[in-house]
Amino acid sequence: MWEAPVKTHRTSVGLDVHARSVVACGLDGESGELFERRMSPDHKEILEWIRALPGSVHVVYEAGPTGFGLARFLLAAGVDCVVAAPSRIQRPPGDRIKTDARDARHLARLLHLSSIVPVLIPSTEQESARDLVRAREDCRGDLVSAQHRLTHVLLRQGIIYSGGKPWTAAHDLWLRRQRFDSRALQITYDTAYETVIATTERLNRLDTAIADMAAHSSFTPVVTRLGCLRGVATLTAFGLATEIGEWDRLTGRSIGAFVGLIPTEHSSGESRSQGGVSKTGNAHVRRLLVEAAWHHRKPYRPGRELVARWKASTPKAKARGHQANRRLHARWEHFDERGKRAVVANAGIARELAGWCWSLATLEE
Repeated sequence: MWEAPVKTHRTSVGLDVHARSVVACGLDGESGELFERRMSPDHKEILEWIRALPGSVHVVYEAGPTGFGLARFLLAAGVDCVVAAPSRIQRPPGDRIKTDARDARHLARLLHLSSIVPVLIPSTEQESARDLVRAREDCRGDLVSAQHRLTHVLLRQGIIYSGGKPWTAAHDLWLRRQRFDSRALQITYDTAYETVIATTERLNRLDTAIADMAAHSSFTPVVTRLGCLRGVATLTAFGLATEIGEWDRLTGRSIGAFVGLIPTEHSSGESRSQGGVSKTGNAHVRRLLVEAAWHHRKPYRPGRELVARWKASTPKAKARGHQANRRLHARWEHFDERGKRAVVANAGIARELAGWCWSLATLEE
């Protein structure tokens, strides 16, 4: 038997939060009365208005660039507050008018109907650690762009490096020896080269900070256990730990959908059609898992780095990591025997790797 949800709040409040303004709408669940107001983003002003509403209050706003500071402030003040996942908010397809007031009203109605899908509100420590990981990703992208610009400056002059792999010590010496007759071209080249050097140093500083935090923080136990997997070293393990946070809210089956690694599907009647992966959810975690999954294609021979990570973990975690590594490599061999496209096979491996990561993260010592 289906049972209707029990209402524990009288007033449902939807907030449309922006950097310089907040539009609020309160819906009285008993009388149906609406309370609307435009306010500044000052948390105390918002709290004062909420406390003036009738009965107990439940608040919601969409996750966005303003972060989770307002939600943490309201929760600390005793106000029940959730942050909605923007991709899961139901919107009528025929509604073509979008204003701040209508958005706040829509959120209040969805909250009243218990139709909000909330996201996890991270702690201050988790959010700051996650920002550190994402800053490193941004810096990595900046470095790739800087390297491309430097390479293209040389390519336009017909200069191509052929002394082995690029961006090594030998390649750096070769770059330092490049000289041009044109003063303008020399300045352009020197600027591009200095940008690569500065960005590399910035990336190294971030790597050092992440390694230190991974070894001395509340994330250390999870990072250590995840390190028992191939392709999941400190940077990847710390990124997974900070992005997912509370692993207990997921299961080995649901984590694949959480990171968007399950197939899309369109079924109607007797027809059933599946497509590529959904690519919904946390894109940062999905990228880390996809990159780590490629490591399991090679024959499974534990190297020194993996053995060192095993020694830092517990025997139980080591045994499970060893089991996962053997299983994932066997899956790769099976896909290769079937002639499966590598990128498609890797997505399936990444989905299963996500389950193994969950298993290690929630492992009881």
